[in-house]
Amino acid sequence: MQKILPDTNPTQLNVWESLKRHFENINQISLKTHFENEPKRLDYTVIQWEDFYVDFSKNRLDKKGFDLLLQLAQEGNLKQAIEAQFSGEKINVTEDRAVLHSASRTLKNDPVLVEGENVLPNLEATLKKMNAFCDQVISGKWKGYTGKPITHIVNIGIGGSDLGPAMVVEALEHYKNHLEVRFVSNVEGDHHQEIMKDLDPETTLFVIVSKTFTTQETISNANSIRTWFLSQAPKEAITKHFVAVSTNTEKTAAFGISSENTFPMNDWVGGRFSLWSTVGLSICLAVGPKNFEQLLKGAGKMDAHFQDASFDQNIPVVLALISIWYNNFWNAESEAIIPYTQYLRNLPAYLQQGIMESNGKSIGRDGHRVNYQTGTIIWGASGTNAQHAFFQLIHQGTKLIPADFIGFKKSLYGNKDHQDKLLANFVAQTEALMNGKTRDQVNKELEASGLSPETQEKIAPFKVFEGNKPTNTLLIDSLTPASLGALIALYEHKIFVQGILWNIYSYDQWGVELGKQLANVVLEDIKGKGQHAHDKSTSALLKHIAD
Repeated sequence: MQKILPDTNPTQLNVWESLKRHFENINQISLKTHFENEPKRLDYTVIQWEDFYVDFSKNRLDKKGFDLLLQLAQEGNLKQAIEAQFSGEKINVTEDRAVLHSASRTLKNDPVLVEGENVLPNLEATLKKMNAFCDQVISGKWKGYTGKPITHIVNIGIGGSDLGPAMVVEALEHYKNHLEVRFVSNVEGDHHQEIMKDLDPETTLFVIVSKTFTTQETISNANSIRTWFLSQAPKEAITKHFVAVSTNTEKTAAFGISSENTFPMNDWVGGRFSLWSTVGLSICLAVGPKNFEQLLKGAGKMDAHFQDASFDQNIPVVLALISIWYNNFWNAESEAIIPYTQYLRNLPAYLQQGIMESNGKSIGRDGHRVNYQTGTIIWGASGTNAQHAFFQLIHQGTKLIPADFIGFKKSLYGNKDHQDKLLANFVAQTEALMNGKTRDQVNKELEASGLSPETQEKIAPFKVFEGNKPTNTLLIDSLTPASLGALIALYEHKIFVQGILWNIYSYDQWGVELGKQLANVVLEDIKGKGQHAHDKSTSALLKHIAD
């Protein structure tokens, strides 16, 4: 394989040893003490960019540690890697592909070359075709086979062909038009039936998203829906009700989808980073081309920030370095993502795929097993729901769980009273996680409660909060298509930085394949078409299924 990116084990860098020594020196220092020791702490721990206010001051890190992390980025040749990605070099080495999801949203006029060819003209033509199609459907000019306009959209995909578009459509509910957009992904028949049970074939448009048009879950659902449709409509009606996002025009044509209704994909856009491309067709249908273009524009601005900002003022770089600090030096295994808006309730699930599928790797770019931790377990939910679910573990549990708090200053519907209460919780939780509550504070509260001294003594230990729980705060003016685009792109670039500095390849996903391959073998056994050898546990399970 061609060596494009450096393949240095980070633990062999001089700065890694410096970070280890620094960790040993400060790991007993409280967050409150850091603030006392650094009167100007906010000068280097707050980044303001566009309508983003990012505060990473509530981290168990001081200025010297921050400078060492910046040095890690330098010694890890991060700048060189960023240039390689955006210039179209094949940094997805194991699949021999470039990584250019950012090309779909670039705001720069410079050519983006893949094997010497500028890909921007084709991307612009494809976006123009996508916008024109969406305008037709939204306006009602696109008619179903009986002459009725489309009222419902069903996106058929899985993984990146489902999670991204579904999350964004949900997040931009405030900006949606009259079309009802649904998503079917799981091969489970019950899920399929629930999505389909009240649909009218005369007014429903199906968007099949599969690069190869062979993904088992997607094609199983597509074929079942096609059978359902043809039980009520003539075969020639397929062209009015089915469109495809795919590169396999032979299979889409065999399905009955015309080339005019097939939107191309590029192999240098990975699935979990593909919502910016034609995979975002359902987003464009849901919110319209103008809002979709604002989504792209917001992401494009974040791309430019990531490329051009110095590392100490670079939001994705800083958040990635802080994540590495906790993962590799504090042995924190997970990170919580807590958006304080119900619109983004599925952002944590979306980021699970992006982060865990990308950086859940144990082989370094040098081809050897790594001797340090990579990847982080991502989880979360929307605030304030999360406060009544798992915050107990973060506040008083035994695990160190860094958390990102994402909030918006303005309510989309202008309900200031509710928004004030939401933001009060948003701010108060990070303060409580940092400061905790001391035994003295607890004792004073209990003394005023009227409880007996004996009861106070028994209860007091359970009401103490040790604090020192790290958080990042991302405060954004309002949830718009542009700010959402920038937020998603921020986390995409954070993934990239972590992968580069962990010396792994972030853009393949071989770990997804093994179980899928074996499932085909097991399916033959379940259907009685084969008798393959399995371990005793698996054989017993198959027997139990057959009984």
